[in-house]
Amino acid sequence: MLSNKSNQILSILLIVAVFALAGCGGGGSKPADVIKLGANLEMTGTNATFGSSASNGAKLAIKEVNAKGGVIGKQLTLTVADNKSEAAESANAMQKLISQDKVVAIIAPIASSSVIAGAQVLQDSKVPAISPTASNPKVTVDPATGKVRDFVFRAAFIDPFQGSVMANFASKSLKAKTAALYIDNSSDYAKGLGQFFKETFTKNGGTIVSEEAYLQKDTDFKATLTKMKSKNPDVIFAPGYYQEVGMLIKQARELGLNVPVLGGDGWDSAKLPEIAGAQALNNSFFSNHYTPDDSSPAVKTFVENYKKEYNQTPDAFAALAYDATMMVIKAMERANSADPVKIKDELAKTKDYDAVSGKISLNATHDAVKSAVIIEMKDGKQTFKEKVNP
Repeated sequence: MLSNKSNQILSILLIVAVFALAGCGGGGSKPADVIKLGANLEMTGTNATFGSSASNGAKLAIKEVNAKGGVIGKQLTLTVADNKSEAAESANAMQKLISQDKVVAIIAPIASSSVIAGAQVLQDSKVPAISPTASNPKVTVDPATGKVRDFVFRAAFIDPFQGSVMANFASKSLKAKTAALYIDNSSDYAKGLGQFFKETFTKNGGTIVSEEAYLQKDTDFKATLTKMKSKNPDVIFAPGYYQEVGMLIKQARELGLNVPVLGGDGWDSAKLPEIAGAQALNNSFFSNHYTPDDSSPAVKTFVENYKKEYNQTPDAFAALAYDATMMVIKAMERANSADPVKIKDELAKTKDYDAVSGKISLNATHDAVKSAVIIEMKDGKQTFKEKVNP
């Protein structure tokens, strides 16, 4: 018979063994069997609808991949950090995901300014990030050095392409000879689009008759719009985000300024018709990355699965976040590794990937070379107008 002391020792050994077995798995996944991805998104604040859509798109991609067995034999998890729609918060969110959550790759913010603000954290930590939609050239190329940011990528076309698409649409499809610019001066995205629209529109023989600016969270645009109306522009280019643009268009129509209003992908939100009013948005157009009305099999499948998961039609932010997440996963598959540097190396090699938003190849500056679509607003609904190839 064992002594009491021997019984105590045996009990301790049994407890240690049980915990060791529990740590080795059984019913749950071992920590080593999970690959952690992060998302630094605008979950609250002025761009919250963008962040919510992007988060949904990324989660859907991960759910579908996990259901098929994961990637390189492991399941994926996603940790979402809220940058509060503020560039100043983006670097903190990036640091948390890397240092505390130990992610191997990140879905970067929607807004260009927020990606730029967190870019140095990525470079220093050697963890790759890919933004679904940030389109300012400075996102992937450091303007101070002219060098490509090795660990920063995007699934979106860039502002020079998007700006020129809308300028050509104004000149060729709408036959506009004069244009007014109304820019969000607190946004790198809007300023970039304004610059490239102006360059292409004037190259086409058009004239910019008015250049005005506002700041994020402004609500009263009437004085400036009245001044702009006196210049009698054929079109207005207002490449800001939906919150201010919605109020801007509403007030323009109230002043009798009924010319076409043009914009970029920052308009893409179900909130836009709520803010502007469905009728006020008639005769307005914006460039975008995809339309759920596209008849391609990839879009049809994505829209069907997204509606089943979230009971709503996916916007471009959901589609591009899905694409960005899949691009990271495909890079891991090619690398056969979850090592951040190897993921980065394979991301840079992305070529002719058949994404939901179209075929994507990344160029030497980590920018997506892909087509754009132009959306027309009709009675508050987005309708496909035309497609423009790069």
